[in-house]
Amino acid sequence: MKFLSVTVAAAALLAGIYGVPPAAHASDAGDFLIRGRALVVAPDVGSSLSLGGAGIPGHTDLSTAIVPEVDFSYFFTDSIAAELIAGTTPHNVKASGTPLGKVDLGNVWLLPPTLTFQYHFMPHEKISPYIGVGVNYTLFYGVDKGDALGLKYDNTFGYAFQAGVDYKLDDHWSLNLDLKKLMLNTTATVNAGLGTPIKADVDINPWLVGFGVGYRF
Repeated sequence: MKFLSVTVAAAALLAGIYGVPPAAHASDAGDFLIRGRALVVAPDVGSSLSLGGAGIPGHTDLSTAIVPEVDFSYFFTDSIAAELIAGTTPHNVKASGTPLGKVDLGNVWLLPPTLTFQYHFMPHEKISPYIGVGVNYTLFYGVDKGDALGLKYDNTFGYAFQAGVDYKLDDHWSLNLDLKKLMLNTTATVNAGLGTPIKADVDINPWLVGFGVGYRF
């Protein structure tokens, strides 16, 4: 519901700025759409730590990142499309409240290619909201282990939920506001010098907020 509320609010804001828009170039079956966005990736982290199978105090935190992102859409019908998102984000990772106190777990890059299937409610109108659902596969790379002696993240699949709105400027160009929620869980294995590695079960579940421009052909 939060997705839909924000999408409707964005559409209303655009309508207020530009007035009630006339019909625009139709979004037709067979069209391709490429977008470039500025993307805010804000992890919504929940985590638990264990040592030798027993729970221990502590939790992990990941920093927010702002990065460029490119995505590609193909319209199977006027209203149904598939979108593939390409982007990568760096995050600083810390563990707090552990038996060793606060531990800097360095930095890690996330590469979460995400495929969503969308429904566009008003494909023939100037303002066109949409929703989508799909999957992502997140790869962790470029790990800087920080204070730890060793650090490893498991690559993982997750679900993706999406809502957004396009504002068509002409037959080809459009503005876009897009929100996504990725349901992403990973296991981090930390060698902290305790003899037995610490296991961190981490729900990253990031919010992805993007604003950009698209070109349809």
